[in-house]
Amino acid sequence: PTPAMRRAMAEAEVGDDVYREDPSVNRLQERAAEIFEREAALFIPSGTMGNQAAVKVHTDLGQEVICEQRAHIFNHEMGMMSAFAGCVPRTIWAEDGILTWDLIAPQVRGRSDHRARTGLVELENTSNLAGGSLYPLEVSNAICDQAQQAGLPVHLDGARIFNASVASGHSVVELTRKFDSVMFCLSKGLGAPVGSLLVGSKEFIEEARLVRKMLGGGMRQAGVLAAAGLVSLEETPKRLHVDHENARFLAEGLAEIPGVKINPAKVVTNILFLDVSGTGLTSFETSRRLAGQGVLANGVTSEIMRMVTHYDVDRAGCERALQAMREVVGAPQKAVFA
Repeated sequence: PTPAMRRAMAEAEVGDDVYREDPSVNRLQERAAEIFEREAALFIPSGTMGNQAAVKVHTDLGQEVICEQRAHIFNHEMGMMSAFAGCVPRTIWAEDGILTWDLIAPQVRGRSDHRARTGLVELENTSNLAGGSLYPLEVSNAICDQAQQAGLPVHLDGARIFNASVASGHSVVELTRKFDSVMFCLSKGLGAPVGSLLVGSKEFIEEARLVRKMLGGGMRQAGVLAAAGLVSLEETPKRLHVDHENARFLAEGLAEIPGVKINPAKVVTNILFLDVSGTGLTSFETSRRLAGQGVLANGVTSEIMRMVTHYDVDRAGCERALQAMREVVGAPQKAVFA
């Protein structure tokens, strides 16, 4: 969290949010609803809880949820759509993680005596495991229009929707207005210590509040967290372009290192995926060695690594990461002139 967030947390006015009496939480929810031009919003401890609450509200037991094969809701939420909502994921592989209605339509299932019926379409913008890729506005709008004509709700995992907004030049309202519900995260690019929000209709949010309670997400004096979230909403979006610029700088530097494969043109927000198989090291060993030099990166597969730029990573940090990668893979060192 930023110094301003820490001060806000220390001075936060609090109450009991389970009884809807925490003024800081209430202000955060009202502000989120205002920013997204929605009827209501709900503060939740995590994006996973927010996504799963949305699945539970939108679907019935035994239905299918259509999502892209690399979706967070499918890969990184512990099978909760099946374990909790009783739904089955139907995944579709799409170029750069970007679904289209032409890909979705053949997978939509209606009433049948033998097959699970489609209950929800879920999109992710930006797409984490597809390298921070963006949905073109006309593509997501078309999906929402066609899905809703088919009687299907559409939920957006917008954990990084503010990154999408900055990169695309569209407001978060433009990017999300056609979705039935949206989850966005305060603790990724926006830099708050914890928390996400669901936005939607009053009816949807009232149902999601009940599901939040089922999942143990009702919190008492949560204003200390909400106060940081309010600061993040007001202050952080305007600096996200710096993270994107640093990510492109990092990608261009990595592309020059022998054995490392990355296409800088694909780096459009703050997430980088790079192939280190040409170095003779696995991504996991590369990650371990980088950590020894103070650089944190994830091994995704044995060949692919993931790096992310954010508030705590400046240009000098990117330069140190490049130097560490050269040392780890044994590449010639790039001269640095004062």
